[in-house]
Amino acid sequence: MPRVETSSYQLMKIHILNAVDLSKDAIHIYVGLAVFLVAIVVWQRGRISWLSLLPVVAIAIIMEALDLHDDSRSFGYLRWGASAHDFVNTVFWPTVLVITNRLIAFKR
Repeated sequence: MPRVETSSYQLMKIHILNAVDLSKDAIHIYVGLAVFLVAIVVWQRGRISWLSLLPVVAIAIIMEALDLHDDSRSFGYLRWGASAHDFVNTVFWPTVLVITNRLIAFKR
């Protein structure tokens, strides 16, 4: 079996995990929240809406596409379950915040 080298993306993830001493799940949650907050402040000018989720979903898809590509090269198959788990971790809390905001606005 040929030796597969670790991609730059995977090396970056390893360095981040070593630097911050957090789990992979926590990193996904923080990335999702950070992208969401930047989207609200910069793109939505302080408004929380469904559009605020677009950058979060885009980043989550990009991260998982890179992981799936690396899985294919490293393992010879795609680990869909792991990618789905990471995707949900990334978008869950931003989605909860948008839904909560909409429910509060609806009750007013």
